[in-house]
Amino acid sequence: MNSGFNTDVSVGDRVFHVQTEGRGPARPVIDTVVYRQGRVVHRRASNYGHLAESPEFTAEMLQERVEEQHRTVIDDLRSGALDAEIAAAEDPAPKSGGIQVQLLNPSSWLSAGSVSLDLEIVRRADRQPESGAQVEALIEGALEETRHAGTSDEQGRVQLQFPMPPLGKGNLALVIHAKTEAGKDEIRFAMRSRPKAPPADAAQ
Repeated sequence: MNSGFNTDVSVGDRVFHVQTEGRGPARPVIDTVVYRQGRVVHRRASNYGHLAESPEFTAEMLQERVEEQHRTVIDDLRSGALDAEIAAAEDPAPKSGGIQVQLLNPSSWLSAGSVSLDLEIVRRADRQPESGAQVEALIEGALEETRHAGTSDEQGRVQLQFPMPPLGKGNLALVIHAKTEAGKDEIRFAMRSRPKAPPADAAQ
């Protein structure tokens, strides 16, 4: 059994995506992940194995616990309780090497069934643009996970455009990889699966 919640939460001018899932008896853990611009800024997990062993524990009780943890994390986001952790996750200590890929249009990359990604690749050490980075994007969970590739220009920019592929069931995510000789980076954007539209003649 899988149960879960996905919520976009606005805090000031920032938007977070909160995803909480409860696993079945094989893995009795409730997982919550908070994303901002595709990066994980907070994780929370709680084990309910001791409850799952009880014959009185029901699917409805699990759903309530998943919803409670989801709501608690959202409340912590809005109250500022996670600000220090989020700041540390978003602004890690400078590294001597490596790159960072950033999606410049996180709120508008999907429109009318088409994906348009405006990306920037910078060096972690000095935040300067990295040219020649090999960049790939795919929709994880699509029926066919086709990779779409490009190379960053002198400004560290690259744009990838492709039609949204047919989606499968379960968890979906936009995944973007970037790689150079200096290092590699990856960001993920959790997506909500949407019900398929009924055939045109179904409404008649």
